[in-house]
Amino acid sequence: MTIAFGLLLPRLFIVGYGSEVNGLLTSLRQFLVCLNLFEAGVGNASRQSLYGPIARNDWHAVSGIISATDRYYRRTGRWYFTALVALSLCFPLIVNSELSPFTIMGAVFFSGIGNVVVFYLQGKYRLLLEADGRSYIVTNLTTVITILTDFSKIILIYFGADIVLILAVSFLIQTIQAVYILWYVKKRYTLLEKNSEPNYQAVSQKNYALLHQISWLIFSNTDVMILTVVCGLRVVSVYSMFKLVTSQLESLLGILINSVGFVFGQDMQTDLQKFVRRLDLFESYYSGMTYALFSVAFFLFLPFIRLYTAGVTDIFYADPVLPVMFVAISLLNLSRQPMANTITAYAGQFKESLPQTIAENVINLCVSLFGVYRWGIYGVLIGTIIALLYRTNEQIIYTNTKILRRKPWRTYQIYFVNIGLFFFTQVIFRRLFTEPVTYPQFFVTGVLAAFLSVCVFTVGQSVLLPHCRTALAAIWKNYLRQFKK
Repeated sequence: MTIAFGLLLPRLFIVGYGSEVNGLLTSLRQFLVCLNLFEAGVGNASRQSLYGPIARNDWHAVSGIISATDRYYRRTGRWYFTALVALSLCFPLIVNSELSPFTIMGAVFFSGIGNVVVFYLQGKYRLLLEADGRSYIVTNLTTVITILTDFSKIILIYFGADIVLILAVSFLIQTIQAVYILWYVKKRYTLLEKNSEPNYQAVSQKNYALLHQISWLIFSNTDVMILTVVCGLRVVSVYSMFKLVTSQLESLLGILINSVGFVFGQDMQTDLQKFVRRLDLFESYYSGMTYALFSVAFFLFLPFIRLYTAGVTDIFYADPVLPVMFVAISLLNLSRQPMANTITAYAGQFKESLPQTIAENVINLCVSLFGVYRWGIYGVLIGTIIALLYRTNEQIIYTNTKILRRKPWRTYQIYFVNIGLFFFTQVIFRRLFTEPVTYPQFFVTGVLAAFLSVCVFTVGQSVLLPHCRTALAAIWKNYLRQFKK
C-alpha cells in the first residue's frame, strides 16, 4: 500500500501544485529525519538489549529497559518539539523558493509534529513489539493509517486544498496509531511492570548508537541537502523521482530483513551456530531477491519516468545516466544490510564499528561537495557510490573476520554470482521485451520480467552456491522422511 500511494501521490502533487511543492516535500522529509537525532540512539540500543531478556522470558529485566527507554524518549520529545518550531521559522530563510514563507512554515510544522507523539506515547512500545517478533501489529496498523491518510490527501488535492491543510489532516489521522498501540500493549503484556526501576546500564551504548545514527542520517540525507542548497528545488524534484522508485523497492525488501530481525537478534544471544547457519542461507536468498527486483527496475526505469512525468515541462526528468547510478547505490546499500545488522543490531558492536562509519561519511561529503559544482546531480551520486563501495566491503570483512570468525569468501561468492546473474537477465530482457509506452504495457512487461528474474536468481543461487545446495538437500531429505512416516 505504501508503494502504491508512494507512486501516485508525488505525481498528483507535481501536476496539481508543480515541481516546486514536490521538491519542498522531498527536502522536508530529509531535513526532518535529521531531527530524529534527538532520539540519541536510544531506539537501536534498547532494541538490541531487549533481545536477550525476551528470549529468556525475563520480564523484570524487560520492564527495566522499557522504563529507562521511556525516560529518554520523553526528554527527546521536548527537545524535538523545540527544534521543530525553530526549523519551521528558519526553513523559509534557507530555501530558495517561490512559495510563501507561511506555507513553508506550516508545511514544516505539520510534517514533523507527528514524531512528538511517537516519542511521548508509543516509541518504547514499538521497540518492545519489534524485539518480541510482533512488528506485524505495527505494520497492519500502519497499513490502515496509510490508506486513510493518503486517501484524505487525494481528496484534498482534488479539491485544490492548501498544502498546509493537507499535512494537518494527515497528522490528525496518524494520531490514531499511537492510541491503538497503547491499548494493545496494555492488553497483551500483562507481565510488564509499569513502575519498574529504570535500567540505564542496559542502554549504556546509546551514545555510540547515537553516533551511528548521526552518521547514517548525514549519509542518507547528504545528497538532498547539497542539491537543495546548490542546485535548487527543481533538481531535488528530479532526484526525488528516481529515488521514489529505488526507495520503494528498498522498503519492500526491508520487509524481508526486518520481519526476521528478532529471530537473528535472539539467536545471536542464545545459539551462535544456529545464527550463522540461518544468516548464510538468508543472505543468499535475500540478496538474490534484491538483485532480481532491481534487474527489473533497471530495465524499466526510463520507461516509467517518461510515463510518470508525461506533461511536466518545467524540468527534464528522463536522464538516461541516472538509472545506472541509482540502481548501483541501492544494490550496494542493500548488499551490506545482513552484515551491517549483524554488527550493530544483533551483536551490539556500536563502539567497535564507529570509526569506519565516520570514514564513510567523510568520503561521501568530500566527494559530493567537490562533485556537485563540477557535475551537478551526478557529482553527489558519485560521492555516494564511492562511499558505499568502501563501507560495504569493510562491513563484509569485519563481520566475517571479527564476529563470525571466518574468511569473507562466502559473502563475496554470493555477490559475484548475483552480479553475473544481473547482467544475464539484462540480456534476456532486451531480447524478449520491447520498451513499454503505455501503463498497461508497462504493467504486463513488469510482471513477466519480475517472474522471469526471480526464477533466474532463485535457480542460479540454488545451483551455483554450495551452502544453498547443502541446505536445500537437507530440506528435501527431511521432507522425504516426513512423507514416508
